[in-house]
Amino acid sequence: MSETTGAMLPNNRVLRYNFRERMVHWTAGISYVYLLMTGLAFWTPWLFWMAVALGGGAVSRMLHPWAGLIFTFAVILMYGMWSTQMRESAADKAWWDSINNYITNQDEKMPPVGRFNGGQKLLFWGFFWCGVALLLTGIVLWLPQSFPAVVRQIAIFVHAAAALITIGLFMLHVYMGAIFEKGAFDAVIRGDVSAAFASEHHRLWFDEIARETSAKR
Repeated sequence: MSETTGAMLPNNRVLRYNFRERMVHWTAGISYVYLLMTGLAFWTPWLFWMAVALGGGAVSRMLHPWAGLIFTFAVILMYGMWSTQMRESAADKAWWDSINNYITNQDEKMPPVGRFNGGQKLLFWGFFWCGVALLLTGIVLWLPQSFPAVVRQIAIFVHAAAALITIGLFMLHVYMGAIFEKGAFDAVIRGDVSAAFASEHHRLWFDEIARETSAKR
């Protein structure tokens, strides 16, 4: 199978995410779930059972910052792969203007978009900037003796706020990818989607692929 993103594949399929993109995505996802569970366990005693299930409080506290570094590394790789494709375009503005049609599953009324729609771009930048905030404040909380008390207090607040934002984004991402938009979850497993899916949900991207394929023949 070709690993060129956007390549036409046999059986009328299109490669949406290549192997590297999928591995980086899952590295970010798995490390984030670990951070989510251990972070919530530290936040409230009611959820401390999560830390117990993951090896105990001491183990979770030791591994939490290291998992944060893995997550940060994955986010940096995603930035390198996708940031140029995540810039807002006129198509994204039209997409947001039609968001009610998207929410109510009236896909036929949605304007065509490129490889990523406006919502996916918002999710990307939300995770990126919250990831930066979590990294910087996480360093303060990891090495508290190296910073003044006022910096530690600010870091606690910002770290919690950024984490809560990412939880909302994560829940939305899982719902949209696994339930709402049929076929999207398969793309991060196998990498490919049907031509019909690409045409319906990412028409501008699919049309570009079709033109390039025709030009090569």
